[in-house]
Amino acid sequence: MPRYFFHTYHERAELDREGEELPDKYAAWREATVTAGQVLQGIDGMLTPDREWRMEVTDEFQNTLYVLHINAETPK
Repeated sequence: MPRYFFHTYHERAELDREGEELPDKYAAWREATVTAGQVLQGIDGMLTPDREWRMEVTDEFQNTLYVLHINAETPK
């Protein structure tokens, strides 16, 4: 079964070095959306305005398959 990695970036890069075995890239997308929701809950008010939160989903060859972006902006 292929292995997928879920790297997150906000204040610093948090690289997923273990990954997760999933049947295909569609299962990796579903896992990314669930995991992103959990991570954002865990940030618990610490999302920084004018700074992007991002998750990159890569395959076992480090090919980027998906990128999720959350942008918090201060109105001008």
